[in-house]
Amino acid sequence: MADFFWFSDEQWARIEPLLPNDTRGMPRVDDRRVLSGIVHALKSGGRWGDCPEHVYGPKKTLYNRFRRWAERSVWERIFAQLAGVDGVPDRLFIDSSCIKVHPTAGGAKGALAHGIGITKGGRNTKLHAVCDEKGRPHVLLLTPGNTHDAKVAILAINAMPPSEYLVADKGYDSNALRSWLIERGTTPVIPAKSNRKVHIEHDRQIYRQRNVVERMFCRFKDWRRVATRFDRNIKTFMASIAIAAFVTWWL
Repeated sequence: MADFFWFSDEQWARIEPLLPNDTRGMPRVDDRRVLSGIVHALKSGGRWGDCPEHVYGPKKTLYNRFRRWAERSVWERIFAQLAGVDGVPDRLFIDSSCIKVHPTAGGAKGALAHGIGITKGGRNTKLHAVCDEKGRPHVLLLTPGNTHDAKVAILAINAMPPSEYLVADKGYDSNALRSWLIERGTTPVIPAKSNRKVHIEHDRQIYRQRNVVERMFCRFKDWRRVATRFDRNIKTFMASIAIAAFVTWWL
């Protein structure tokens, strides 16, 4: 069992109360076993059929549970409930990371609607995240890979109550974003672009902590089904990210 994921007693005690209880018809099979199998598949990056049946049960059960709950946004709700328990951090950090889209993820109708865009590196999806000082994600958002960070920054940040500081790299240096942050009572800690006519200073001591968001993305990409996108549907891929987030940081 050492090579297989299994929820500990402490982890299961936190997640079990958040699972859907509106089951109709036949009772669900062992939730702990099935969800452990789903996590194993997402971390290892293998096919669903590669999950050992003697440990996790039939592959069809694992995949159907994952997909159906993804369509109902169950995984995202679990993440939101767990990530919201600690209140509002004093400092929030925002950044994004491109995720390579595997050829098997192609073919869905409306590629842009499913968060797939063409960049210099090929077909990509971009993961935008807002995290706290401990590198724990609070907000997660997917866009096509060719979407500029500043265009979705307000949408992502606005999902959280105002913090004292917002830390970001110079890719987020825009007058509109700075003004919006100041209006909501947040001090922007964002380096000015080199082509600014009027240079804007930032708190360099606080900015040194920005590496927490970079380390957060590195931990995300330890999950092979997050590091490479295999899912055509954006909801199922978002489910993979939500599961990786609450298992890694919030359980």
